[in-house]
Amino acid sequence: MTAAEIGLGLQSDKRAGDYARLARRAEGHGFDVLSVFGDLMYQPPIFPLLEMAAATERVRLGAACLNPYSAAPYEIAGQLAALDLASRGRAYLGLARGTWLGAVGIAQPRPLTALAEAAEVVYRLLGGDPDGFEGRMFRLAPGTRLRYPAHRPRPPLLLGAWGPKGAALAGRIADEIKVGGSANPAMVAVIRERLGHGAAAAGRDPAEVGVVLGAVTVVDTDGAAARARARTEVAMYLAVVAGLDPTVEIPADLLARVKERVDSGRHEAAGRLIPDDLLDLFAFSGDPEQVAAQAQALIDAGVRRVEFGTPHGLTDDGGVELLGTAVLPLLNRAPGGGAPAGAG
Repeated sequence: MTAAEIGLGLQSDKRAGDYARLARRAEGHGFDVLSVFGDLMYQPPIFPLLEMAAATERVRLGAACLNPYSAAPYEIAGQLAALDLASRGRAYLGLARGTWLGAVGIAQPRPLTALAEAAEVVYRLLGGDPDGFEGRMFRLAPGTRLRYPAHRPRPPLLLGAWGPKGAALAGRIADEIKVGGSANPAMVAVIRERLGHGAAAAGRDPAEVGVVLGAVTVVDTDGAAARARARTEVAMYLAVVAGLDPTVEIPADLLARVKERVDSGRHEAAGRLIPDDLLDLFAFSGDPEQVAAQAQALIDAGVRRVEFGTPHGLTDDGGVELLGTAVLPLLNRAPGGGAPAGAG
């Protein structure tokens, strides 16, 4: 097995120039992957990704994730081709069913079919396949081809999924599966078992599919302040992700009280209800040693990549700087590598 990768997940809410600065800093510190979220009503990920591609030489880049409901597969293929060309072959394709699309009137029927067929269409277009495709949701008429050259026919595929069916699909067709919103080492074995069913059906080795866990990250030398900020961030999605993790039992009354405060705009009050042990399952937070220990637990559990998500720190720049200078040096990225370097 290869050494675990460490990535940064960025929200697309920044100004032009901010992405390039953060990307150069992250690459200089030794991060391996830079992802941009594809959340509803934020900037389309292609803008920050292209800016970061021009500012970097080594890191892999991709949207985590695009969805085949708000963007047609041929448009996804075009964005992926542009990023792969701009980065000289460092792009990956991130696909997920998407969230909150009902707010803009977009239905999401047959998500597994949509994801599988979208990936098929994207790769047929990038590969120059002239034979067409007739799916249940998407089609390409014979002879339909891109009118520009693609840098590569098949950049790696990452699927975002938690559930058994989505993980099984990843086992069949993906290079990676991302469990977004989790820092729970126990989820690694769950996802491995789920994707194994799909891999077996496709005649694949399950080890070919890398497991990626990523979550809200707040690191600061003031660990208490970092954890307070993380609580506020996690409160906004705890009710959604908590029900997806079969290894965790959370009292229904706690979730109801958190949701009630979030719905009324009292996010800090909602966050204060989240106990330490629960916070550590759904966020990376605290001082550098605490965050490194959480990431190390995921590496030791067998993830291919740990992704530190926004807001990174009490400020963007401060968080990326601390992650790069004070967290990454503590990590032993070798599979089963044990305690962070310098720990104990």
